[in-house]
Amino acid sequence: MSLNRFIRILPLIVILSGCETTPEQPSSQPAVKAEPATIVSKQSEPIEQIAPLNAKELDDVWQRIRAQLTFANSSHPDVQQRIAWYLSHPNYMDEISRRAEPYLYYIVNEVEKRDLPIELALMPLIESDFDASAYSHKHASGLWQLTPAIAKYFKVKISPWYDGRQDVIDSTRAALDFMEYLYQRFDGDWYHAIAAYNLGEGRVLRAISNNKKQGKPTEFFSLKLPKQTSQYVPKLLAAAQLLKSQKMAFPAIANKDAIATVVISGSVILDNKAQWQQLEPLNYGVIRFPAIIDAPHIVVPASEQKQFENMIANQKSNDYSQWQHYTVKRGDSLSVVAKRYKVTVSQLKAFNNLKSSTIRIGQKLLLPQLADTQIEHKVKSGESLWKIANHYKVSITKLKQWNSLSGDRLKIGEKLTVFLSNS
Repeated sequence: MSLNRFIRILPLIVILSGCETTPEQPSSQPAVKAEPATIVSKQSEPIEQIAPLNAKELDDVWQRIRAQLTFANSSHPDVQQRIAWYLSHPNYMDEISRRAEPYLYYIVNEVEKRDLPIELALMPLIESDFDASAYSHKHASGLWQLTPAIAKYFKVKISPWYDGRQDVIDSTRAALDFMEYLYQRFDGDWYHAIAAYNLGEGRVLRAISNNKKQGKPTEFFSLKLPKQTSQYVPKLLAAAQLLKSQKMAFPAIANKDAIATVVISGSVILDNKAQWQQLEPLNYGVIRFPAIIDAPHIVVPASEQKQFENMIANQKSNDYSQWQHYTVKRGDSLSVVAKRYKVTVSQLKAFNNLKSSTIRIGQKLLLPQLADTQIEHKVKSGESLWKIANHYKVSITKLKQWNSLSGDRLKIGEKLTVFLSNS
């Protein structure tokens, strides 16, 4: 496995899982030696053998994955139970393929570039059902359900304007960096590494150590782990086995680039509503889209990359009338205004083409917010996210994002921030 270009020993930091946020200090002692998983299939029906293929020449990216699957088939009851669940929900993979279509080809390419097991490309299926806007009650977010601590360590930017955990480019890099680290930490046992991604390395190491002390096997299925994690690896194995055996339909996804990136220098406002509405579902990381602040790039359809590059290059001619404006008052400075509206002075200067920090009373400043009004809504009896979003004509996704909501439940009296626009 070609991991030498990345692997390094991490300092003593808090390593958290994609779904758990309980802080743990990794042990300073050497990593516990973990025996490789030896689960062997005993299925009653033989798995169809895959003919040698050039995976990149296939028409369907699911079949490209299928041609490279390497994890052993498992007859463990947890795996078989999950296989039965998938088979009893035949429409599940239809929705998964719909959500995965913009992202899966990119993710598969990134996994292959690192010479990692192709099964890792299926992890967003287990983590988020390929929902790039997913946000858990443990504050994990995005396709890969990265926690703030993991995102920060692997240099994923999170600000009031941009959350790279919900960006397929930034989150995939960080998630695979994390998986490479865990693979080394657990001495080449992928099942342990995948479990640690979900639970946290410290707790998996302790489970291995406890089994060693009791003279028990230390392979994954012998460990005493929380229910969520004990089911996590079986879910992945079950999906892989169904794809391998072709006993369940995985609706085809074209084996070609679906997305591309356009580099963003500084801050940008997209004023063409039809264009930015097309891009919004690919850019959940841009929190107040289409005001693009702090984002290193935007994701665009691959077939329209040149068009959007030209659009970004020609931003100076845009009409910013739909954006919020601020009139400078006595006592104001750029730093005061910037702090009030949660932007940096440099961002405020960029949006207003200011060459200095000097402003005057009565001067109009453009605020990078698609909002004529920012209001506070107090939740009333009988209200739901759907009702509130429908009332204000905003999306539920944005309503949750603006208020850092992980679930759909609201409490009476809870206050929600809503950004409204007259455009």
